[in-house]
Amino acid sequence: MAGSAVAIPILAVQQMNDVGIGGALVAVSLGPSVLAAPLAGAALDRARRPALLVAVSGVLTAMAFAVTAFLGQLPLPLVFTCLAVAGAVSPFYMGGLSSFVADVIPGGRRAFAYDALSYNVSAVAGPAFVAILALFLPAPASLAVLAAIAAAGAVSVSFIALRPHSAPRVSPWQTVVAGLHWISSHRPLTVVTAASTLSQLGQGGLAIAAVALSIERIGSPSDGALVVTSFAVGSLLGALYETVRPTQARPHAVMTAGFFATGLLTVGAAVEIGTAWTVVAIGLSGVFTASTAAAMLFLRNYLSPPHLRSQIFTVGAGLRASASAGGAALAASATGFGGALSLAVVGIVWVASAALMAAYPKA
Repeated sequence: MAGSAVAIPILAVQQMNDVGIGGALVAVSLGPSVLAAPLAGAALDRARRPALLVAVSGVLTAMAFAVTAFLGQLPLPLVFTCLAVAGAVSPFYMGGLSSFVADVIPGGRRAFAYDALSYNVSAVAGPAFVAILALFLPAPASLAVLAAIAAAGAVSVSFIALRPHSAPRVSPWQTVVAGLHWISSHRPLTVVTAASTLSQLGQGGLAIAAVALSIERIGSPSDGALVVTSFAVGSLLGALYETVRPTQARPHAVMTAGFFATGLLTVGAAVEIGTAWTVVAIGLSGVFTASTAAAMLFLRNYLSPPHLRSQIFTVGAGLRASASAGGAALAASATGFGGALSLAVVGIVWVASAALMAAYPKA
């Protein structure tokens, strides 16, 4: 999915000369995940063969990418519909699959460090892979390759023995209500969910703020891409280190310290000392996101009743995806006051996430 956010707009420009359609297609491929997350999680919790549901969702995503590759040749409503279906099934593998990580990989801390690493790798490698393909192949070929990768992932999941969560045989609606009630009423989980969702406002706004800062200082958006890349590289290096030496501190303390460090460095990057300082500071801020993500996933697993675990993971992932989109809108609205202020606002959001973690129960 990370690569499609780059490939689809490029395809829309090449085939229809309209980047607006590309943006709308990306939005429809992401939007339904928030609404579908509770139902997808409840289905995984109740499934006797959860791997089959994850595999089917991967196949549907692959089919949607394959159809999108024919943008401009097929009716536009058909492409929108296929991508909307892909968005609706994405919680099965974006969030839902993570709820089974501790059952498959031994060692809770290291298991979720690997999980956080997988998200970081896809976030960096997906767009980079599409960008490289775009240099040599037309955009439809990029979507075809992404479709093949999604299909391969679906086949791979079918070979993993995912242990059923064995949710009680009540109605799906009762299962969804029980999961949402647990998220909103169990204080430790509520705090973790709220703080991790708020932090995504900052991460979602980083790219917009970085471009605005670059335009403000050098009159070109080119350095903005460098800043965003440095954050991605920092996140990836932090994730690699976390898998080798998982942080042993208390998970909620790791989240608090990580959010604060990322926010403080991001605010510091807004200070006009030079491009090198901005790139280094943002890169360092990205390093701390891996440990916070691993700690968040560990706590989400630890604080979830087994029969509601998948739903809690999918809802949490859906909220974070929505917050990321909201962060981009927030940063865009702040650019009118200057790129430096926009970047500082992004950092302040991360600091606020750390402050929110103070509500986590001490006992």
